[in-house]
Amino acid sequence: MSHFTSETTITNASSPATAGSLADTTTRDKTIYWIATGIVCSVMVFSAVNFNLSNPLGPMKGGFAHLGYPNYFKIELTAAKILGVLAMLIPGVPRQVKGFAYSGFAITLISASIAHFSVGDSLMFIADPLLFLTALAVSYFYWNRNVEAV
Repeated sequence: MSHFTSETTITNASSPATAGSLADTTTRDKTIYWIATGIVCSVMVFSAVNFNLSNPLGPMKGGFAHLGYPNYFKIELTAAKILGVLAMLIPGVPRQVKGFAYSGFAITLISASIAHFSVGDSLMFIADPLLFLTALAVSYFYWNRNVEAV
């Protein structure tokens, strides 16, 4: 009877359908991870560059003054965003460092939403950072699920 169990286990583990399903799941998970991570990193780079331009694009023009932030805060936020993006994208970065990047981005996005709410901005400005927080959460979930593969 134990011989039958061993054969069943070996047969199931090596069946092409199981191996193919696992490969498909891994590929799908990596794709979801990279899309979500790409969205988050793109937004962070765009905002870090844009609010440092002499003539920022879109609603970022005058955004720091509108939110009541001091002008020097741009330097700190730019450095933090660039370091966070590098931590998320460079292979081999220690797990704790990537974890700090995720935490920092989460704090940044939640703070942005609160800041827009506090000054009475429209729902679009309040919800926008929370949409990117969702992308960050998806990236984080798949990063934890496939940390060896990413």
